[in-house]
Amino acid sequence: TLPSALPRSDLRQMLATKSVENIQFLPFLTTDAKYSRVGNLSWLGYGCLKGDGTVITVNAIGAALQTLYILVYLYYSPAKRPVLLQVLLLLAVVVTGCGYFTILVDTGTRLAHLGLFCSVFTISMYLSPLADLVCGAWQ
Repeated sequence: TLPSALPRSDLRQMLATKSVENIQFLPFLTTDAKYSRVGNLSWLGYGCLKGDGTVITVNAIGAALQTLYILVYLYYSPAKRPVLLQVLLLLAVVVTGCGYFTILVDTGTRLAHLGLFCSVFTISMYLSPLADLVCGAWQ
């Protein structure tokens, strides 16, 4: 899981060129399968709820690496406002999800609901590139 948690080529390119030119931020932030911030944080929450040290460790490290990527991107980005707005929107989604699973979902079924959410999210992130391929093939 960890080797792919950080987009090494993008990070290497940002550090070498000191620019974010030709590197898209939002798709990475939201759709990079289980390595996205939403995926990492969701699986981290699942691991904490379940008490699974491996899931906690892997996703905590992944979330830390994602945070590093975001900070480097923000540092080299000439337009910081759009990046900050996208990060704030993501944080709002995460806080809403935490509120939903903490307040509205029954304690007895919380682990199962969160596990199902994490699984569906991860599967959908793997399917999204395939959908692009299918749509591209039909054009």
